[in-house]
Amino acid sequence: MSSEEKTFRTVGSLSQDDDVKYDVALRPRTLGEYVGQNRHRENLKVFVEAARKRGEPLDHVLLCGPPGLGKTTLAYILANELGVEIHATSGPAIEHKGALAALLTKLQARDVLFIDEIHRLSPVVEENLYPALEEFEIDIIAGEGPHASTYKLPLRPFTLVGATTRTGLLTSPLLSRFGVTIRLDFYPAEDLSTIIARSAGILGIQVDPEAGLEIARRSRGTPRVANRLLRRVRDFAEVLRHGRVDLEAARMALERLEVDDLGLDHMDRQLLEAIIDKFDGGPVGLETLAAVLSESRETIEDVVEPYMLQEGFLQRTPRGRTATRRAYEHLKREPRGGQQRSLL
Repeated sequence: MSSEEKTFRTVGSLSQDDDVKYDVALRPRTLGEYVGQNRHRENLKVFVEAARKRGEPLDHVLLCGPPGLGKTTLAYILANELGVEIHATSGPAIEHKGALAALLTKLQARDVLFIDEIHRLSPVVEENLYPALEEFEIDIIAGEGPHASTYKLPLRPFTLVGATTRTGLLTSPLLSRFGVTIRLDFYPAEDLSTIIARSAGILGIQVDPEAGLEIARRSRGTPRVANRLLRRVRDFAEVLRHGRVDLEAARMALERLEVDDLGLDHMDRQLLEAIIDKFDGGPVGLETLAAVLSESRETIEDVVEPYMLQEGFLQRTPRGRTATRRAYEHLKREPRGGQQRSLL
């Protein structure tokens, strides 16, 4: 089952209904416009230029990382930089090998096939994808029963760009087929501030630099969250203030949205409070936390935890989740007894 956010979260990293049109409008078109992930961006420039000079397809690319960091954006940028078409789908959408064959046979030379959530491909589809990636051919079965015959259908050379939030769910044979693996990291506030300034210009929003940095600091290192917060702050500024997003307007709006100065929202604080107050700081199992918060374990593991682990609020141990000293300090809690000893 894929992770789903049951309730709307302003700082949720998964794409939500009102994000779609803005994601497309704000999406950079070239590696030069792409902000952040500098090492990966510079390497991709080299790989793309080399492929273009040789007139060959780019090696198959795997994009890994939490939702909202720009995997889909990078896939579209790569196709644009290569001067080819992109054909986008997702792992669950390729239900059988016939659907895979239909996708592969319509690709032109050097085109990009983008498969989001590639870790959710069915085993049968994945097995049929291997010869397409290695030999640029696919096995076709004609006829039925004892009269069935198999023949190889040649394909035009193409580039597969796969995106996943769960690298650990990919099989070793599939991983080995990718020549380039890009692991996207959370963005520093300075890069997010640049993204916010660019988005504000496209959307026609007046944002002071200090306000942009304040929004960036609370965006959990995620461009999608930064752009969503920018739109929500604009709403408050237009209705309750003079329309311009200055520092005071940004802070007022973010407080109304219950997004604190480190980007944690009500659900994040609920999780930390549950571990600290109900389970003495942990360790506590994921299933227990899911029951306490009335959320699926996938939502907690894929959506809530990654940022808090990255920022040092949580630790994963063999016995379960534990709250760190930083979590106690952020919630202004004093460790008690065994909690205090465990944090030393």
